[in-house]
Amino acid sequence: MLDFTSVLTVLAFLFTIVFVMWRPKGVNEAIPATIGAVFILMTGSVSISDLWQITETIGGAAITIIATIVMALVLESFGFFKWTAELLAHQAKGSGIRLFWYVNLLCFLMTLFVNNDGSILITTPILIILLNNLGVKHHQKIPYLLSGALIATASSAPIGVSNIVNLIALKIVHMDLYMQAAMMFVPATVGLLFLVLLLFLIFYKKLPKVIPTKVTGMVTGSYHPLKNSTSLLTKQNTRFMLKILLFVLIVRISLFLASYYGIPVSVMAVIGSAVLLGWRWFYLKISPIDVLKRTPWYILVFAFSMYVVIYGLHNIGLTTLLINVMDPIVSGSLLHASVMMGGLLSILSNIFNNHPALMVGTLTLMNMNLDPLTLKVSYLATVIGSDMGSLLLPMGTLATIMWMHIVKSSGIKITWRQYMKVTFIVIPPATLLTLVLLYYWVSWLF
Repeated sequence: MLDFTSVLTVLAFLFTIVFVMWRPKGVNEAIPATIGAVFILMTGSVSISDLWQITETIGGAAITIIATIVMALVLESFGFFKWTAELLAHQAKGSGIRLFWYVNLLCFLMTLFVNNDGSILITTPILIILLNNLGVKHHQKIPYLLSGALIATASSAPIGVSNIVNLIALKIVHMDLYMQAAMMFVPATVGLLFLVLLLFLIFYKKLPKVIPTKVTGMVTGSYHPLKNSTSLLTKQNTRFMLKILLFVLIVRISLFLASYYGIPVSVMAVIGSAVLLGWRWFYLKISPIDVLKRTPWYILVFAFSMYVVIYGLHNIGLTTLLINVMDPIVSGSLLHASVMMGGLLSILSNIFNNHPALMVGTLTLMNMNLDPLTLKVSYLATVIGSDMGSLLLPMGTLATIMWMHIVKSSGIKITWRQYMKVTFIVIPPATLLTLVLLYYWVSWLF
């Protein structure tokens, strides 16, 4: 029987989730999250002393994600992403089929180099510009945009640093990036390959077989500090972009080295972003002010507020309820732990959104007294469920909600029905395969 405080806490949670997904009049998602957090504090289900633990848990993760987004904004100001889009069209060599694979490769790499939300915000507008300039028909744009969105979002599973919720959860389960990548990268990447193969089979007949070999308008109408022709694919630009890409790769590797040696990952991320900002300032004489103004600082507020809301649910006994249901199943075997926890998080993510779902799942695992290996497998399974299984419905992730908004504002109509006709076919088998592969890979690894 729920007491009055518990009822108010559940109502605050439901209010927060509904308004974060609905976002009436385009209101920033941090606003309803903050209102929900304040209400949770007023109910007393989260104490003031809990706030320090919450800050310690999410602080490093939030700073790391902000730093990587700053790097993405710097790359955008260099013209890196439009250069990449023109390179895609060039490498496709007039084949719409080849372009499909390159688009998904771009979305995969962008999530690994930045993060899933940043990948959606960056690649979706670029793909829309690219497809419009190629003269692709409306119904032929959907395969590229939808598959790119699904791959960009699901690609946050292989490495923990590509998703703020993954980073927060890693902190809770006391798992470093190195171990997470060792256990997760292979099964998650194979699962992504299977997912993109299923998408290709579904979309094959809709893909244009022949497309133009050149695009126009990639430079026109936007500032590009290195442009010296109507094309971005000059030798000078290409050499410069490859240098930037190499630097970003080095920064990305440094995050894993820092995690391995016990250095805060956020420190290395901030140093990398600062160096890249300084490089741009020195090389192009552009002050960092523009990037700092465009940085989505609200992510810090959103992450903190959402965790306060979830911690309220934890304190009123939600995790205890889940423990009673899942403990007998998860404790049975690693395979059960992987499939059942991944399945549970897939369901919770599609109902409540993957941000609160993964937090609830992680807090539940930490109170189940599992042995270290079962805990790690269960946690990684929850990541697969929240990153890939969550894609069944558009509201399953914040990234897909943002993606729906971007394509709609660009005049491209993709309905929930069109979305689900694809995801209900590809997401369940891809998620299940990845969860089973996780079990076999970890069993072999250890």
